[in-house]
Amino acid sequence: MAQLTKALAVLRGWGSGLLDLFYPPHCVACGRMGAWLCAACREQIAFLRPPVCAHCGRRLAGPGICAECHRSSSALAALRSVAEHRLPLREAVHALKYEGLRALAEPCGELLAQKWREEPWPAQVIVPVPLHPRRLRQRGYNQALLLARALGRRIALPVRPELLLRQRDTRAQVGLNRQERRENVAGAFRCAPGGAQGLTILLVDDVLTTGATLEACAEALVQGGAAQVWALTLTRAVDDGADVRLVKGYGR
Repeated sequence: MAQLTKALAVLRGWGSGLLDLFYPPHCVACGRMGAWLCAACREQIAFLRPPVCAHCGRRLAGPGICAECHRSSSALAALRSVAEHRLPLREAVHALKYEGLRALAEPCGELLAQKWREEPWPAQVIVPVPLHPRRLRQRGYNQALLLARALGRRIALPVRPELLLRQRDTRAQVGLNRQERRENVAGAFRCAPGGAQGLTILLVDDVLTTGATLEACAEALVQGGAAQVWALTLTRAVDDGADVRLVKGYGR
């Protein structure tokens, strides 16, 4: 099924209109024809609603901040995710990222825009988490950039991928623990000289696991002169090993 979907995605790049006549879009989660992410599956999305940590956005028992954010410093002003990394968005992310289904950036971009409208931040530009040039050549596109552009069109913010570069080709984060992830991406990014000076930036990526990559990106942007960096992802890992205890009476 995955190979067929990938082959179809390649064909869509040659002539999406003609292909739709013979093979209409089908939901990546349930297979229903008509859309790459159908309305019925969208209703099953595990959206992240309040109460969440005021800083990192993970679920909490009440309003406030989680214990981990309370004891840790961060280059990010705040972080939010649309939903938990469960079916059906888990399948959508996988198809977008690994199976070449770039069309999924549009419905996923609308979900990002809905989250933004619920909690708009004072961002001036959108910056996607970059891929290393070698990884970009292998995949052919950056899924974070596709999501950023889909979001930017909906909330009327410019997308500036040139502001952040991945200067070191890190190994895949899959299978690494929290500390290993931080060490893996430490110093992996750099900000274009002078490009981010004074800007309030919205950083966009597909999945949040521990936040190590987003934190490394934010650090590079702040060091490059950014005034503030917020982050928004489509999904976040359900169990990321964090201390999710609520620090009562603490606002941020």
